[in-house]
Order: sequence, then C-alpha cells, then structure tokens
Amino acid sequence: MENFFVQNSHVILRLAVAVILGMLIGAERIFVHKEAGMKTHALVSMGAALFIIVSEYLSALYSTSSGYNPAMIAGNIIVGIGFLGAGSIIFQGNQLRGLTTASGLWVTAGIGIAAGFGLFSLAIISTILILAIFILMNFLEKPLLKISNNVSADTQKKED
Repeated sequence: MENFFVQNSHVILRLAVAVILGMLIGAERIFVHKEAGMKTHALVSMGAALFIIVSEYLSALYSTSSGYNPAMIAGNIIVGIGFLGAGSIIFQGNQLRGLTTASGLWVTAGIGIAAGFGLFSLAIISTILILAIFILMNFLEKPLLKISNNVSADTQKKED
C-alpha cells in the first residue's frame, strides 16, 4: 500500500493542492453567506485537476495517434463549468444574483486546471488574487453600494 502512495505521489499532490485551494475560495464564500461554499469549490477545482491528469495520461497513451489534442479536455472543462455557473445565476425581481458565484466557480476550475498540470505557483498565485478580489471588494463595494442606493432613493423621490 505504501508503494501505491509513493508511485502516485505526483497525482496525489496535484489533486490535494487543487482541493485545498478550492476549499480556501469556498471558505470565503461561506463567510459572506453565499450558496456555493467549500465543498462546491473544492469539487470543481479537484474535478478540473482530475480531468487534466486524465488528459495527460491519455496524451501519453495516444501520443502516436494523429488528431488527439489533450488541450481539448481543458477547453471542455471551461465550457462545462460555464454551464454550471449559468445554473447558479438567477433573476430575482429586478436584480440579477449569482454572477460572482458563477465567476468564482469558473476561475476555481482554472485553478484546478493549473494544479492538474502541476503549475502550482500559478494555482497558488491565482488563489491569492481571487481571495484578494473577494475580500477586498467586499470592503470597497459596501460604501459604493450605500452611495448608489442613496442616489437612487433621491432620484426616485424627485421623480415622485
């Protein structure tokens, strides 16, 4: 059994990095009370990494075959996550909700793709930037939304 883990340590590392980075992004989403949390982001990231690892294995198996392009799997991950994200976007009243969740899932898949290819620096830097966007933008957006709501209320009063 120990031999199994040693032989597959590179795969385990790639999947583990994808899961951990996805969980970090999901933790921030839970903190701000969003639907897609740690499990969802971890699964999206790990799933993307898994598909990339499979594409690498397939590439090695079919390297002599013409027409096989392992990049097609990465491209299809992006499209598939786009559909998942589209399902998380809803229209309530006059407001669109879920866009940040959808884009967070999409970019989390990109992190999984990077981890799947073993591009750990890219995956980690991207995760840090995503968390910075989510966390810092919450602090910046709140005062802007307050100003915007006040302007909207004033405009509505003038129209009445």
